[in-house]
Amino acid sequence: MGGKIKTWKKRWFVFDQNRRTLTYFADKHETKMKGVIYFQAIEEVYYDHLKNAHKSPNPSLTFSVKTHDRVYYMVAPSPEAMRIWMDVIVTGAEGHMHFMV
Repeated sequence: MGGKIKTWKKRWFVFDQNRRTLTYFADKHETKMKGVIYFQAIEEVYYDHLKNAHKSPNPSLTFSVKTHDRVYYMVAPSPEAMRIWMDVIVTGAEGHMHFMV
């Protein structure tokens, strides 16, 4: 879901463990990024059980990535994809903490 204009848009996400970022693009062929989420900014990754994501196209596959600045609402294509993305994002964010110690 968009940050300023609260509408749902498809985005292509790229997880980069070396750069410690989750970058997103308009689609998988786009080279200009739409935005970036830095691992160190991630506070929580959770299933949207309260259905806070307004008019989600698929509430049962909606999860949230909370950062210092905003909450990103995301919809996965399947339950398995949702679990994988949530695990990967949590692991990446926690991995960042290990590098800081």
